[in-house]
Amino acid sequence: MESPLRSVPEATVEEADVAESALSFAEFYDANFQRIFTTLCLVTGNRHEAEEIAQDAFLRMFERWDRVGAFDDPTGYLFRVSMNVFRNRHRRASLAVRRALSLAPVTDDLAAVETHDEVVRLLRTLSPPQRAAVLLTALLDYSAEDAGEMLGIRASSVRSLTTRARAQMKQEVVDPHE
Repeated sequence: MESPLRSVPEATVEEADVAESALSFAEFYDANFQRIFTTLCLVTGNRHEAEEIAQDAFLRMFERWDRVGAFDDPTGYLFRVSMNVFRNRHRRASLAVRRALSLAPVTDDLAAVETHDEVVRLLRTLSPPQRAAVLLTALLDYSAEDAGEMLGIRASSVRSLTTRARAQMKQEVVDPHE
């Protein structure tokens, strides 16, 4: 009975000559890494980015080495792949910046002034102890204990003052004419 598996055909003389004359990927890498890295450093202005792009380009070449290694001079292909990787990274980065800028809130200086004036107006309606408690805890981020020490009162008194002050300010905002 004959085996269903066929043997691997022998390489022709022409294919054997090409295989012997073609560089291995490791030899190609050793011969070209420094040149492409230096070029990318000059293009990107950043040695870390240049190294990442060079590694990415060599990885893409390695994945296609069976075809690319047979080129007369695969160095040109390496430079082209490197520049394509650089352009793609640059394009993605600029797109991300544009998206981030478009998502950023629009600052309205007039609205900020109006909000500031409203807060000052609301604080003026409070008693001095309430105002001090709110300023120390809500605006300056002190704990009730620290605010109590500064004001010479207990922490529970600070919490009580801020609770009453917030309720009063909320009432002013909801029913400003009462």
